[in-house]
Amino acid sequence: MIPGSPRLLRHTPGTLDAITANPPHQFAKRHALVHYVSGSVFTFIPKNACTSLRVSLAMANGVIADTSDWTWVHHNNTTFSASLPDLAKATATAVILRCPYRRLASVFLDKIVSRGNELWTLHRKSRDVIDPDQLTFRDFVAWIRKPGFLRADIHWRPQSDFLVYEAYDQVFGIEDLDRFAEFFMEATGQPFIDSRPFSGHVASALEQLDTGEHADTPLATLSMEKSRGRLPRAGDLFDEALKADVARIYADDLKLYQSVLGSGGLLFPLMDEKDAE
Repeated sequence: MIPGSPRLLRHTPGTLDAITANPPHQFAKRHALVHYVSGSVFTFIPKNACTSLRVSLAMANGVIADTSDWTWVHHNNTTFSASLPDLAKATATAVILRCPYRRLASVFLDKIVSRGNELWTLHRKSRDVIDPDQLTFRDFVAWIRKPGFLRADIHWRPQSDFLVYEAYDQVFGIEDLDRFAEFFMEATGQPFIDSRPFSGHVASALEQLDTGEHADTPLATLSMEKSRGRLPRAGDLFDEALKADVARIYADDLKLYQSVLGSGGLLFPLMDEKDAE
């Protein structure tokens, strides 16, 4: 960035509404977090190393002393949310993106299989139609395709909704967390804290359940297997129909990811539009 040059916001050009009455901007602004000493701004997207980012900023902003207080962040998601001056004067900006297929699989295997609040959000939204024991990944995808469901929870809400800037200084894939940590240290002067060892958000540390498709394995079975330390890998949740469904649902996220990071980190190759129909 040239000093003094403006950082273009993503959701305000072309609108006439007051910025306080611009829901897409207000949502993205709430998820843009500031390191106050340096003026750096980092967008946090759930399931994209967001716990690590929030813990790192809580320590860098002097709010918690060490990682023993890490759960503070779950009660203070918006504590460091940026103001308009913060956004305009940011000295450095960055965001972490994730393959949409892997992110959705992570939501399901982490939040839904563990019967977290996200499952009950879905359950209430379905007017209690969902049978939690029988819910499958295929069912989960079918539900979030319904009107009003895709944005019912931030963990499966499209990543593009979280972006507050038209362009960031740096965009990282979650697989490049080491490079993001270097950028964070350079921008803030403070260390980046990888929360995975103490937060328990590491599905890869579990034993692989078995090879083969698990799109139709019910939640009761998956929950039991998870309690035994076993889970399917992300790719085993998808068949060809589900790959196409998710490609349609998260078309914007797939285009976003590929445009800035290429297709190397995607779980599956991008399909032509006619193949996804």
